[in-house]
Amino acid sequence: MIPLSVMVTGKGTVSTRIKGRYHRGRPSRFTTLLRPVVFWNITYKCNLYCDHCYIGAGPNPIKPEASLDTVMRIAEEIVEQGIPLVVFTGGEPLISEKFWKVLEYFHRIGKPKTSVSTNGTLIDAKNAERLAKLGITYVGVSLDSLDPELHDKFRGRKGSWKAAVEGMRNSVKAGLPTGLRVTVTRWNAEEVPRMIDFAAELGLERVSIYLLDTVGRGKELVDNLPSHEQLTNLIDELVEKAREYDGRLEILLVRMNFAGIYLADKLSTTSKEFNEYLELIGAQGDCGRKTVSIYPDGTVRPCQFIDYIVVGDLRRQKLSEILSWDNPKLKPFFDLPSRLKGPKCSSCPFKTICGGGSRNRALSLTGDFWGDDPACFIDPAELKVTWNGG
Repeated sequence: MIPLSVMVTGKGTVSTRIKGRYHRGRPSRFTTLLRPVVFWNITYKCNLYCDHCYIGAGPNPIKPEASLDTVMRIAEEIVEQGIPLVVFTGGEPLISEKFWKVLEYFHRIGKPKTSVSTNGTLIDAKNAERLAKLGITYVGVSLDSLDPELHDKFRGRKGSWKAAVEGMRNSVKAGLPTGLRVTVTRWNAEEVPRMIDFAAELGLERVSIYLLDTVGRGKELVDNLPSHEQLTNLIDELVEKAREYDGRLEILLVRMNFAGIYLADKLSTTSKEFNEYLELIGAQGDCGRKTVSIYPDGTVRPCQFIDYIVVGDLRRQKLSEILSWDNPKLKPFFDLPSRLKGPKCSSCPFKTICGGGSRNRALSLTGDFWGDDPACFIDPAELKVTWNGG
């Protein structure tokens, strides 16, 4: 995750509320490798059928899910391990009674902090109030276009745009910090800056911009990846949007850590500033590095965007056993930069910061999990400042 607004203005909104104040010269210490943010895919079931769904969710669960007893035991272990934040996702979390049971438990215990990623269609006034009473710190609602017809087509259900927007309004009305989540593709990249204006009009506090990843049903959308020119143009526009909404709405970039290098170079006037930006980026973490994902069946993945590598199974193991230096399945992600094989990523001086971008995009387009992420547009030789790192 690249905190674009924090990099540009030194200020966040939701992220500051969750993590505390952080900025260039003061990186976040909210997570560690063995005390990561947990993204909990609580169910395979969803009331939509989105083209890019990383978990392949839909109205009918695709696999058996962990029992409620197992889920509640996992929740207890999350508390015991001191996990700082659980992000509930799915499937659609609000459709699952397990989500509500775990949320009630966390609220009663008083930890960890919780947020929810949702399609927004089920956030009526009653559910918005229920989320607020149970202490949710942030609600992220997916919206992929300002054109209802395009969004509905991408999401697989007519009327989903209207319901999502109404869900955001209900969430804001209930006093919940709320944001918009958009997956940027070739067909909506130029629209994203206007979506930020739309989010501000709704009273939202955050816009998270995810670069399309080729996982789950997203494997079929390789040709929809934005061009390098689209991405750089978008980021340049987002810098101006961050300044426009300084302190009111924050912008995050997700699944494109290399964009942080571009921003560090764009914003820096000295080598010292450049290095401070890199430290800020490097503290954020990524798949298997300060984040893990629990899947509905109880298995644990490096993150929700790497679905084919299982680093543990909470039906048979304790969370403390999985989040361990001795876990050979998790260890490759701790030293991921040294494993990169692609000619570009393996020789890049910023690989310890970026982590090589998306392993899924590398696998889909090069055939090698450790290959180069084709979405990366960085050429270290063209940067204007000198990096004093390794």
